[in-house]
Amino acid sequence: MSAVRPDKSKLFYRKLPASWWLSKPSYFLFMLRELSSVFIAIFLVVFLIQIYQLTRGPEAYAAFAQKLSSPGWIIFNLITFLFALYHSITWFYSSAIVLPLRIGEREMPRNLFVALNVGVLAVVSLVILVLFLALKG
Repeated sequence: MSAVRPDKSKLFYRKLPASWWLSKPSYFLFMLRELSSVFIAIFLVVFLIQIYQLTRGPEAYAAFAQKLSSPGWIIFNLITFLFALYHSITWFYSSAIVLPLRIGEREMPRNLFVALNVGVLAVVSLVILVLFLALKG
């Protein structure tokens, strides 16, 4: 079965300006979420390099860790952390819409679903922080 393809010269392609995503706040927030993925990917690459430096010995790791303690990397990590939080919260909002939680015949309110997910994220993060501080000291 071969379908007849339309002539590409007759197809309509709407021309959008490069700043189309600035026209509505929801578009801007979507693009900000997409940009957050880039920062998180860079963070993960640097993390993998840091693990590799561990295999090269204490001196190589110490030199790499010294570079990561510069103000630029600290600011980068702070921005990446904020992007990761934003990415997580928007994920919780979208999962509440795509996969609504039902209790019996009633559907759980979306805001409650998001609040519970953010609460679990905060508790797990706090437990990890306490464990890290306990094992460090």
